[in-house]
Amino acid sequence: MTAPWNTDLKRGLSSREIPLKKKLFGENVIHERRKKSPAILFINQFKSTITLVLLGATIISYFLGEMADAAAITAIIVLNGFMGFIQEYRTEKALEALKEMAAPVARVVRDGQIKVIPAKEVVPGDVVILETGDKVPADGELFEVENLKVDESMLTGESVPVEKSVESRQLETLKIHRSNLVFMGTMVVSGRGKMVVTQTGMNTEMGKIAGMMEGVGEEQTPLQRRLDDLGKQLLVLCLLICFMVAMLGVLRGEEIYQMFLFGVSLAVAAIPEGLPAVVTMVLAMGVQRMVKKNVLVRKLTAVETLGCATVICSDKTGTLTENKMTVRKIYVDGETVMVTGSGYGIEGDFITNDGRLLKKTSPSMEKLLRIAVSCNNAELGEQKSGIFGFGRPKEMVPAGDPTEVALLVAAAKAGFFKNDVERTYKRIREIPFDSERKRMSVVVKNQKGELFLFTKGAPDVILELCDGIEENGNIKKMTLSEKRKISRINEDMGREALRVLAFAYRKLDSTRDLSENTETGLIFLGLMGMIDPPRLEAASAVERCFAAGIKPVMITGDHRATAWAVAKELNMMGKGGRIITGQELDEMSESEFLKCIDDISVYARVTPKHKLRIVRALKKKGHVVAMTGDGVNDAPAVKEADIGISMGKTGTDVTKEASAMILLDDNFASIVSAVEEGRIIYDNIRKFIRYLLSCNTGEVLTMVWSSLLGMPLPLLPIQVLWMNLITDGLPAIALGADPPERDVMNRKPRKRQEGIFSGGMRRKIFYRGFLISLATMASYLISWYYGGSGIGFSRTVAFSTLVMSQLIFAFECREENATLWGKNPFSNLFLTLAVIISAAMLLGVVYAPSLQVIFHTVPLDGKMWLLILALSGLGAVL
Repeated sequence: MTAPWNTDLKRGLSSREIPLKKKLFGENVIHERRKKSPAILFINQFKSTITLVLLGATIISYFLGEMADAAAITAIIVLNGFMGFIQEYRTEKALEALKEMAAPVARVVRDGQIKVIPAKEVVPGDVVILETGDKVPADGELFEVENLKVDESMLTGESVPVEKSVESRQLETLKIHRSNLVFMGTMVVSGRGKMVVTQTGMNTEMGKIAGMMEGVGEEQTPLQRRLDDLGKQLLVLCLLICFMVAMLGVLRGEEIYQMFLFGVSLAVAAIPEGLPAVVTMVLAMGVQRMVKKNVLVRKLTAVETLGCATVICSDKTGTLTENKMTVRKIYVDGETVMVTGSGYGIEGDFITNDGRLLKKTSPSMEKLLRIAVSCNNAELGEQKSGIFGFGRPKEMVPAGDPTEVALLVAAAKAGFFKNDVERTYKRIREIPFDSERKRMSVVVKNQKGELFLFTKGAPDVILELCDGIEENGNIKKMTLSEKRKISRINEDMGREALRVLAFAYRKLDSTRDLSENTETGLIFLGLMGMIDPPRLEAASAVERCFAAGIKPVMITGDHRATAWAVAKELNMMGKGGRIITGQELDEMSESEFLKCIDDISVYARVTPKHKLRIVRALKKKGHVVAMTGDGVNDAPAVKEADIGISMGKTGTDVTKEASAMILLDDNFASIVSAVEEGRIIYDNIRKFIRYLLSCNTGEVLTMVWSSLLGMPLPLLPIQVLWMNLITDGLPAIALGADPPERDVMNRKPRKRQEGIFSGGMRRKIFYRGFLISLATMASYLISWYYGGSGIGFSRTVAFSTLVMSQLIFAFECREENATLWGKNPFSNLFLTLAVIISAAMLLGVVYAPSLQVIFHTVPLDGKMWLLILALSGLGAVL
């Protein structure tokens, strides 16, 4: 007997064939992208324009002999790069710890013997044995199956395991939907089978999707673009100011060398040396907060990008839903009963349509639940609750087919556990489920020695086998009208995207030959409808998205009805929301798709190429797109999105590699929390940029006023550098940790093209810098003409006034449109502490003899401090 690759299905490949096949096809592995070395990660931290400007200032300072300036700026540059490197390196290490091997070993038949080999050594033509719990090691074609079901959600997005057969009944559909094929990385959830390997490594479906990502480039995030633009603007501004002021001095008769030194001083004043370090530190603090919210950030700048997301494209299974099939409805005794609770928790109630709580189950309901438990091959391990583990089990650990697990959990909610049922009804025979019969039956014997046949399966099939129906413990003849009623109930459940099973039984004559027409003359008991329910917190997360101006979009490989039901329950559709399938998407031209894309809320039955097309189209429409995913099928779209988010629990290695962020709890609600954190971070970045640039503007204008008045420099380069790094740095970092505004999640997202100076921020920066410079020059002139203690004294007064003006201004920056008193100054204790520390350090520079030598300062008396404080506070009240 032979199969593809001329394999003998009984003996498998011979050991002599293996070396040649390995040479021809290589190892059965998915090639990961080349990892960046630690050195490259470190070098990449120095590519921003601001950093390059600082490097230029360092070189100039060095050649002018200003070694202190050069050393200080160099230290800041290296510190900033080191901080960014540490964050990315630590995250990459955390990612490696999250990885799981796709299929560490495989059972193959070679030379007529079963051998266990590493999965990477599987070659095309190998005969592989698959059993429950195995991960499929390669793509292959099945030639023998026994009740085989495979979880293919990582490729297709379908939440229900796929039933497999040796003959495909879906040849007209995509390859990944064919029932006689299995694919690398998918999981066998029940049954067993044998396959012939047809593709390995990068030629598998998983490998092809991984290969698609090579064509997806990386783009700068909005924050990177804005900071890069800011660096360029600062560079141009510095050069213009320095040139103009230096030329004015030369025209006035000053020496060219002195004017060049003055230009360098202006450059030091204009460039916010601490900005890159503060941005990095604020992002790093945000990353640490997000870890507490179950979000692992691989790239620092990705934190802020979420804050301007306009669309979140989310997979359904496991992200919006629990990925736990749950019984929602039971039809028994002629009425429909709702079942509460979700997941594998066994706490739940049975409620009738008129709202009555069933405190006691009827005989027919009890019988139905016992059949659901007995005619079942899944298992529930118990986790005890209560003191020392005693008490009723509440959380269950499942093993087996998710549909059968759901039946066990529903029965457990009514107090029927498998161990108890099996003691009452001992199974003596099983007639397994298969795709032709669409049902499963077991023969059981009760404690009296009576035999019963318990059957579950597709409702239409079971109804045809039933002659009777039981209601409230009474058995009556099954009429045509009863069948129509049950069929109508089944259709109603189906319209709600519930997966429906029917249950029936019959008593057997102990002397009867069980092999002849056993599954006939059954008594119908009822129906059970189940679904993978939405996460409890997903609905509120979706609501928060709409409030924040973000459109949540479901993209799933599941069926249209299932996707629609989940979206409806989560209120995702919105006003005029549409749902389309992958097939409908294929029939649309690009222009047609772009016209209606903003109206589409749900995409069902889609492929990896569809997901990539959707993300690209949304970006083309100007959206900032966040894309979540877990399976290999999501990886290309995750990488293409502005912010790619993978699942930490169920995500594949390929998807994690493609993503910028990883959800440690696989929860959509965590994404919304991350969006909020991103908005907070961006608000705070604007706060400290306003603070830093206003302070620097004040320093530059102070130098310009002195040049225009023909006076000596009021500030020395070392003093300006100290202010930029210490006085400005600490409050700026504290502003980066400012508590969020109350309306942070009730605002529309920022536009992609919106600059960092939007909302009149340039005007505010210049105005406040102008006031700071006026206060500083006023103190400089007063001390110059009335102090009579020399240039050192006047510079110390000007230096102290400038520092105090900046520290007071830090409290104003907490709200863009508020005064100093707009917020409680003590609601940000970090800022209060930073201002106190900076003020204490100013006193140290003024009064410590060793620091006086370095910073060229002199002690000041009480009268001068009164003048300094009065002038410093003047800007806050104007």
